[in-house]
Amino acid sequence: MRNILLVAKREYLEQIKGRAFRLTTVLVPALFAIIIGVGYLSSIGLGSHRHVVIAADDAVLANSMRTEMLSEKDAKATVDVISPASEADRAALLKQVQSKDIDGFISIQSPPNALPIATYTSPSAGDFTTTSRLKDALNNAVINEHLTSGGMNQADAKAIEKGVPIATYQVKKDGSIVKSNAVISFYKGYVMALLLSMTTIMYGLNVARSIIQEKTSRIFEVMLAIAKPGDMLAGKLIGVGAVGLTQIVIWVIAAGAIAGSAFAAPLLSGEYAVHFSWTEGILFPVYFVLGYFLYSSLFAGLAATCETEQELQMYTPLAAVPIWLSFAMIMLIINDSNSFWSVAASFFPPCAPIIMFLRMGSQVPPTWQFAVSISLMILSIWAVLAISSRLYRVGILMYGKRATLPEIVRWMRYS
Repeated sequence: MRNILLVAKREYLEQIKGRAFRLTTVLVPALFAIIIGVGYLSSIGLGSHRHVVIAADDAVLANSMRTEMLSEKDAKATVDVISPASEADRAALLKQVQSKDIDGFISIQSPPNALPIATYTSPSAGDFTTTSRLKDALNNAVINEHLTSGGMNQADAKAIEKGVPIATYQVKKDGSIVKSNAVISFYKGYVMALLLSMTTIMYGLNVARSIIQEKTSRIFEVMLAIAKPGDMLAGKLIGVGAVGLTQIVIWVIAAGAIAGSAFAAPLLSGEYAVHFSWTEGILFPVYFVLGYFLYSSLFAGLAATCETEQELQMYTPLAAVPIWLSFAMIMLIINDSNSFWSVAASFFPPCAPIIMFLRMGSQVPPTWQFAVSISLMILSIWAVLAISSRLYRVGILMYGKRATLPEIVRWMRYS
């Protein structure tokens, strides 16, 4: 045990003091903040200040649509109306679009006893924001025209156009009812699963790279004089895992400080409020540790059979397959977190950490499912660690030759 702790301390201090740890600890949250900020700022005013012309057969419908578009303060659009519009008018508008005098025009034809037929022409094929606003304005104008022509007053017609909002609530296991938001729940589970998968794979690869570097420099030959290979592997896993937990704790504290600031408080209140339960807070480090030990022990055995980091990188995409599989099921899990496939995937050890947090974003699974998931992960870690330790004992002293599958089988027998 003393040698295990010495190796763990060495690994921990070596990585904590490294420049890579300091940069990732600061840069990863900063990059996420920058990406979110850029996405938010770039969406402000998207599709605004457009000059659009409505060419319609029905003047009442065209003016109603114009009123709908001008009511959007964010759009700040300039909307002209030509009604009734002839084919010559539409041809002239097409030339104005070509010369970029206007940003586009929408042609609306109103056949008798049928819904209008609309086409939008613009220089850009990707201006989906303007297209969406035109669609909403036209639909609202059509609804308003039909309602008012049927005898409904304008105020009631406008109220119906806005639709009926639905407040969503969730019933907890204790019977309490809390307000919920499906979009926020989705992103909460998604972010936690993404953070869990990213850190697990990252620190698992750190273990593998550390083994390759020490194997290349032959420092193992000195270390083996005072410690057994099994103790060295155990110490390496514990030390690097402690580095990962340290980094996550720093990120959580920083996120808590940002969330409690005056800048973030308005964004995370009301319908955008994000709530974390004690269950999520306790299980996150548990699944991180289990996921880390599963992947790092796998990478450790793999690294012992490789000669260079380039050779190791050839196999790393295989480790990402369970992550891709987990996120490929995200819509199924969020919509029905208790379906057969959702439960089955949460019992598959390589996918369990990600799937469980995606499920918790929608609804907290029963306690027995957590127990089964964690138990299967522990059994998987024991099996993978037993195989990797055998490969590690022989592979760390093998140089100059790529290990073949028959040789790896022989290593297992020698150990």
